[in-house]
Amino acid sequence: MNQTTITLPPLPRGLHEITERIQAALSGTTGSGLCSVFIHHTSASLLIQENADPDVRTDLEAFFARLIPDGDPLYRHTDEGPDDMPAHVRCAVTATALTIPVRGGRLDLGTWQGVFVWEHRLAARARRLTVTLLS
Repeated sequence: MNQTTITLPPLPRGLHEITERIQAALSGTTGSGLCSVFIHHTSASLLIQENADPDVRTDLEAFFARLIPDGDPLYRHTDEGPDDMPAHVRCAVTATALTIPVRGGRLDLGTWQGVFVWEHRLAARARRLTVTLLS
């Protein structure tokens, strides 16, 4: 087992590709196994999504803005602003952990797939991820 921590700087709301950061955490690996990626937060999530056309990311964010709007009066938890509870809801309907196959030391993703952090806050903080290789 090999385990690495990745710290990402604060990022604006949206999807940010981290495929190469995850791959770099596997450096020196030549075998096969499973890569687990876990984000230690409740207002950002992980997603495997198309990485070829940036319009996909824009459209996903637009869909979520309509589905889970900021400032909805339904929410009582607004301690950190109008995007606070919506960020938690967005995280609840996405994922905080991913499992990706590794083959020959490389993430075995599909042709158009990339690994993304989806930042749900407007004023984000640094984000911490744990990458674990199980071989």
